[in-house]
Amino acid sequence: MHLNYLAFAVPFFLAFIGLEYLVSRRQGKTYFRFNDSVTNLSIGILERLLDVFTVGIFYFVYEYLHRRFGIFDIKPSMLLWVALLICTDFIWYWYHRLAHEVSIFWCAHVVHHQSEEFNYTVSARITVFQAFIRTGFWAVLPIIGFPPAMITSMLLVHGLYPFFIHTRTIGKLGILEYILVTPSHHRVHHASNPAYLDKNYGDVFIIWDKLFGTFVKETEEPVYGLTKPLQSNSFLWQHFHFILEMLYTVRRTSGWRNRLRVIFGKPDYVDPAARGELERIYLVQSKEKGSSTKLYNYVLWQIVCTLVVLFTFILFEKYVPVPVQVGITLLILLTLINCGAIMEQKQWVFYLEFPRYIVLCIMGYYWWPHPVFLCIAAIIMITAFYFQSLLKEHYLRMVYGYPRT
Repeated sequence: MHLNYLAFAVPFFLAFIGLEYLVSRRQGKTYFRFNDSVTNLSIGILERLLDVFTVGIFYFVYEYLHRRFGIFDIKPSMLLWVALLICTDFIWYWYHRLAHEVSIFWCAHVVHHQSEEFNYTVSARITVFQAFIRTGFWAVLPIIGFPPAMITSMLLVHGLYPFFIHTRTIGKLGILEYILVTPSHHRVHHASNPAYLDKNYGDVFIIWDKLFGTFVKETEEPVYGLTKPLQSNSFLWQHFHFILEMLYTVRRTSGWRNRLRVIFGKPDYVDPAARGELERIYLVQSKEKGSSTKLYNYVLWQIVCTLVVLFTFILFEKYVPVPVQVGITLLILLTLINCGAIMEQKQWVFYLEFPRYIVLCIMGYYWWPHPVFLCIAAIIMITAFYFQSLLKEHYLRMVYGYPRT
């Protein structure tokens, strides 16, 4: 069987997240919060899912650039693998630094810094937007002459290391602090303390930060998250809030030169008042508070089921027809939006069940294209619409513990 063994990254990471949770509890520390962890995992689930469709695109880009523009014809050897590691990490440093210093790049990277906790789940906060931007930076590698297979293998290894530095359960690591990026260094990077802002960009080696003057030691307890906390669990808002803030500022800025400075200059040029104005328009907060147990249980089982579907889908990717792949992607996306909206206690979460049902019906009809299936599916949908008010009240009571008007 042609299985995609990269699927085992999902249970691998989940096992370490569970281990970190147990260690933190044993240390008497509270490093995990339910809402924070769920939003972190939700973003990671979508990125892992979209990787199925984008990895081939990235490989094609590397292959095309290597074949058409490669300066050298590099063959794998121990020395050149080391050279590729150093080049990859050097390029990462500059990608990462510019992701903090250029608004258009910060639009994608800000998602990684929104969490107000710091644990292994934070490493999952990578978006497909970041993947495309990083590919643009790493495109220099095939032009140098590194073959695509070599680059892809290195990026897998290089991408594994950062997972283990997103933790508070590991202290300082002695002599390794002078060579590698350690959890201590990366805690600084994720902190919003004024002394820690825009520091420690390295991914594997800390030497680049020391060389280019962006290194700071961990001396005071970090405060994690953005300098202005997001205060929202919305899956969509976390992905798009800064893009909207940047466009809001551009719209209210006169002169093309000034507008371009907002887009390609520092994120500081984005109007700080934009967030509050956009939140007022798009994020109407619920004043009611539901049963946390009901809410958490419903979100939790959805995330667990989504992880099982994700693992199975990636593992058997080559055997899943394209229409079903699209259906699974839509179903997972709707579920992640649902989880974020439930934690925001939105009333419209009920209506998300209709598109989820439609997607399931389309996939079901693909496997069993029979008129009887369509008739049953249509009867259920018509019945649901007819008893919509009653179903909505029951649904919201089940999710939040109270009916809403």
